[in-house]
Amino acid sequence: MPPVTGPQGFLPPRSPRGRASIVPPPPWHYSGDVLTIEYRTDPANVAALLPAGVTPAEDDPGAVAIVWADWQSCSDGGEELLDPVRAQYKECFVVVRCRSGGETFSRCVYIWVDKDFALARGWHQGYPKKLGQIWMTRPVAVGRAGPRLEPGGRFGATVAANDRRLAEATLTLTGPSDTSGFVNALPMLHSRWLPSIDPAAPPALDELVTMRSVDVELGPAWTGAATVTLFESPWDELVSLTPVEPIAGYWRQVGATFAGGESRL
Repeated sequence: MPPVTGPQGFLPPRSPRGRASIVPPPPWHYSGDVLTIEYRTDPANVAALLPAGVTPAEDDPGAVAIVWADWQSCSDGGEELLDPVRAQYKECFVVVRCRSGGETFSRCVYIWVDKDFALARGWHQGYPKKLGQIWMTRPVAVGRAGPRLEPGGRFGATVAANDRRLAEATLTLTGPSDTSGFVNALPMLHSRWLPSIDPAAPPALDELVTMRSVDVELGPAWTGAATVTLFESPWDELVSLTPVEPIAGYWRQVGATFAGGESRL
């Protein structure tokens, strides 16, 4: 054992050998199934979720994507893959598009995950993650207990938090697609924010950051007819993004790596 030099680790809890950290340092690699439902809401609903100095996108400012993903993830060494409880998780996130500094970005405004390590990684990146319960239909290649990736394949997805269902969606595939949507297709603009321990002091962290995935690999995309329903909750405000017009739904396998971002301070 190396000599003790003080607590180590990328994020708390830090420990003498650093093994107790909730996540190891980046890069973080992701592979998974992604179901995306795009629709339009009133652009004022999008504007209400953006920080000062950030505005809705100039074209299609009310466009929203709700994305369900079933991920397997790992750090560079891949040790998590041999202990799958540390590698597998599901999430549901809500994305809009916005403008800042003359550029257009995607921005996650709500997101729920079902594992603590995914929550911690997201807070480091600026994703506003909360714990929730996420379910989505898995495609199959054998048997009858799931849809095939072919016209007529039917998928469902739900997200709940604090014992309340927040959204449910369906997707019926109609055929292959050249894309898996446009709302979540840009570099991300996120806010890393933490209040000061002193109630009278300004935030301890208030940073606008940008990031994009690297080493992206995309499987064949499918599109189809989609439905999405949002529900009231005393603890969440997703229903403020009520759909007024559907766009489309998509299914795709995605692989990508997060290796860091840039501060816009």
